[in-house]
Amino acid sequence: MSDKDPSIKPWGGRFTEATDQFVERFTASVSFDQRLYHHDINGSLAHAAMLAKVGVLTTDELSKIQEGLEEIRAEILSGRFEWSISLEDVHMNIEARLTDKIGITGKKLHTGRSRNDQVATDIRLYLRDELALIVTELSRLQQGLITLATREAHTIMPGFTHLQTAQPVTFGHHMLAWNEMLERDYSRFQDCAARLNQCPLGAAALAGTTYPIDRHYSAELLGFDRPTENSLDSVSDRDFAIEFAAAASLLMTHMSRFSEELVLWTSAQFKFIELPDRFCTGSSIMPQKKNPDVPELIRGKVGRVNGHLVSLLTLMKSQPLAYNKDNQEDKEPLFDIIDTVKDCLKAYADMVPAITVNADITREAAMRGFSTATDLADYLVRKGLPFRDAHEVVGKSVAYGIAENKDLSEMSLAELQTFSTDIEQDVFDVLTLEGSVNARDHIGGTAPKQVLAAAERALARLNLRG
Repeated sequence: MSDKDPSIKPWGGRFTEATDQFVERFTASVSFDQRLYHHDINGSLAHAAMLAKVGVLTTDELSKIQEGLEEIRAEILSGRFEWSISLEDVHMNIEARLTDKIGITGKKLHTGRSRNDQVATDIRLYLRDELALIVTELSRLQQGLITLATREAHTIMPGFTHLQTAQPVTFGHHMLAWNEMLERDYSRFQDCAARLNQCPLGAAALAGTTYPIDRHYSAELLGFDRPTENSLDSVSDRDFAIEFAAAASLLMTHMSRFSEELVLWTSAQFKFIELPDRFCTGSSIMPQKKNPDVPELIRGKVGRVNGHLVSLLTLMKSQPLAYNKDNQEDKEPLFDIIDTVKDCLKAYADMVPAITVNADITREAAMRGFSTATDLADYLVRKGLPFRDAHEVVGKSVAYGIAENKDLSEMSLAELQTFSTDIEQDVFDVLTLEGSVNARDHIGGTAPKQVLAAAERALARLNLRG
């Protein structure tokens, strides 16, 4: 049979000429969808078992298909499998090889299904497994943040708004803020995993099949919660992939924000923290440089993940029901999101617990910028002054401090009393950094005892995941 014979294609029966060589390469997906091979084989094994259960395949045919597919899996794992662009995708490559190995029985495997429901099943199986790996790395990063927060529960640093010194907080409290963001990211991934865990297998091309298939059995064999409800929807939508991309974009946005702070804090202008040398690089021309490349790169990688989200949304935007070739474009963005997120999580899960905090420098920084000004206002309110009047008093005392280059805690009682006679000696209990953070002694507050309690609760949530 000639290579120009269109019948070498599994769908070539109605064609009278071979596919144009450029079109063949342009429309093929095997160069990137071959990573689905493991899940494609698992889906085929479940489909074959279901066909045998309902009497479409004999026990002997099922056995041959099972043995052939496992041999193909071994060939792929060992690197001996030859992928062919002429066979277009992972599905037809595996099916053709199966037929080569076991003969006509291999051609019976596709009974009652289409590549449309086959690929939808493969992607769900693949994404389900990758989500499990992602949340494992995410949990490991959270573990590192909680460990760091516990270690630095008493370390005082400036809290910022508008990147201006606002109020003193503890470093541990700051780390737990990132953990809360990641906790919500974990929850979104769990929600995504629950919604995608429905089995499209058996929806066939778009309308179902005339064979007496048992979709519940196929779903059960593959570990799905249930079969999908509508055959048209089953093969045509990729909202589960878009939902994952959206959750990944939020995670990467959080990691990008965290990265920005790490980059700032490692600079000579801040010197709040030190990153281990193994997570940094140097300069080819400036020998003194220690560049925070890992945080910088993660800060940048959010762009590609956000871009892939937009790509997937645009891909689905105007598609009519049911399956369209457009959907071939779902895989490369999805695969790259998965690879990027896993790498970023691994880098931070390894790096975060090894961060060294320069506690003396963070404390000294909290002394600058009048970070206890709000504490003085609250003190005056407790003395009976209306808050707006207290605000004005403190504003004038800060202006005086700027002129005299003195922090509020460095002013004498006599100096403070020039702004309000309500100020007494006990004011110095609240103007110290320790007094400020300890005063915020409620759930969600920055008091060290609350930070330690919050870290304990966060660790308990983490341990419940098993």
